[in-house]
Amino acid sequence: MSMDSRFRNHDFDVIGIGNAIVDILVQTKDSFLKAKSLTKGSMVLLDEKQAEQLYGSIEHGHKTSGGSAANTLAGLAQLGSKSGFIGRVRDDSLGEIFTQDIRSAGACYETPPALEGPATARCLIFVTPDAQRTMCTYLGASVLLEPKDLDLSMVKKTKVLYLEGYLWDNPAAKRAFIAAAETCKSAGGKVALSLSDSFCVERHRESFLNLVNNHIDILFANESEIISLYQAKDLKMAINNVRDRCEVTALTCGEKGSIILSEDNTYEINPYKMGTLIDTTGAGDLYAGGFLYGYTAGQDLIKCGAIGSLCAGQIVTQLGSRSQVPLKSLLAENSFS
Repeated sequence: MSMDSRFRNHDFDVIGIGNAIVDILVQTKDSFLKAKSLTKGSMVLLDEKQAEQLYGSIEHGHKTSGGSAANTLAGLAQLGSKSGFIGRVRDDSLGEIFTQDIRSAGACYETPPALEGPATARCLIFVTPDAQRTMCTYLGASVLLEPKDLDLSMVKKTKVLYLEGYLWDNPAAKRAFIAAAETCKSAGGKVALSLSDSFCVERHRESFLNLVNNHIDILFANESEIISLYQAKDLKMAINNVRDRCEVTALTCGEKGSIILSEDNTYEINPYKMGTLIDTTGAGDLYAGGFLYGYTAGQDLIKCGAIGSLCAGQIVTQLGSRSQVPLKSLLAENSFS
């Protein structure tokens, strides 16, 4: 299936809108999570005081730019797509780290930093020996993103607008989200959404269902997220519920690979095992990046899924959500160039 004919006069392949976050990765043990009353594999929101207290309780942390949509856009830029990101940081040291990292990856990032208010968002990610990650997020300056801050000229010129579900925790950003989606659709683009996190889905299930039914062309979710969205008893029931809701639905299933739904078709994509599993942070983000790279280049859905699976397979072999291996070279080595 070729997508080339769907897109005309689009300067960008993908523009993403999301929380601009610096990740602080900490390798720890289950006992630490228990001591801090943290549920393994969850994502919880912190206020500034809680974030400072938790950060003060760790001895070492690896700082790297993160944020779900930002990870996806950085991956797309590495792959060679023309991509851009919209998200708010503060004019502080973490804001400088985020800005430098996403621009050095090759993505267009022009959102001006906030000169006052909360600090740049950060996410404390505790990685246990089983490679599971538990995330504690302070949204900080990212909550300042509003419709008036959007560069809608970029949104009008993109083939795909990519949105992260985490924005739904943020009323002002939610309004920006909908405004951008409507602008993109009116200009002939497609709107993609990542559900982001099953706990996020539980907080906003009804509005997510409305969003999926009325605004989204391409949906990304993992097994637990899609089951949570439809309150299904298993993946099969969730698939029956989501089928035909969007033009394309891509469901990641960890070591089992992924499933792609489009019209009456179901495609099962095998996983890529690129090495020892170290950290699952960013696996879904890089899957979406690889998939959208293929999609906007006119590849068929099976190849889109395979590229996504390859990128996800690589990112879980390292600590952090920005690939330390050039993704373009990875494609060539695996006969995708």
